[in-house]
Amino acid sequence: MTIRVLLADDQALLRSAFRVLVDSEPGMEVVGEASDGAEAVLLAREHVPDVVLMDIRMPGTDGLAATRQIGADPALDRVRVVILTTFEVDDYVVQALRAGASGFLGKGSEPEELLTAIRVAAGGDALLSPAATKGLIARFLAHGDTGAVPDPARAERLAALTGREREVLVQVAGGHSNDEIAERLAVSPLTVKTHVNRAMAKLGARDRAQLVVIAYESGLVRPRRD
Repeated sequence: MTIRVLLADDQALLRSAFRVLVDSEPGMEVVGEASDGAEAVLLAREHVPDVVLMDIRMPGTDGLAATRQIGADPALDRVRVVILTTFEVDDYVVQALRAGASGFLGKGSEPEELLTAIRVAAGGDALLSPAATKGLIARFLAHGDTGAVPDPARAERLAALTGREREVLVQVAGGHSNDEIAERLAVSPLTVKTHVNRAMAKLGARDRAQLVVIAYESGLVRPRRD
């Protein structure tokens, strides 16, 4: 199946470069280009792409607001947003993950990294590796200005999890892969995947990255301050 990609960036030159890269890759095609967030939302609704490559800083409606609108639209439930940022660490990234983005990628990444990110996001997984996700969220939550205070609503939703699902969630937030969690808990990787999927469904998380956000925001996991 062909992965359909929407590009959203206010720089025409970058969009052109991304289009050439994506269209030259077998099994991928660009279905639209947007120069701002508002246009990205409109095109997402028109084309319903598999993945949106979204610049975070654009005039008018920025990438964060656009990501939030896409994430809130039931008709775009299967659309995955990958945030593109000039900065490897950006305070908007955490907000983007909360808004429904599947992860982020620096604009300085290698072409193959971008193509891999598209494939991963289209497959329904978080773009960030478990360790990278954990490191990113912990860094900002440790500053105390991006939701470090436990969210009571999030904490209440944790009550729906079984004891094993909570254990797995803690491990996910700790930056461990399914194979590593399986070894730690003495279960099969398939069992871990099942627990992760059930936790995502109960907590309303779209992917692994949002599970990490929920684990920190609920107070289940505390960021390390070293």
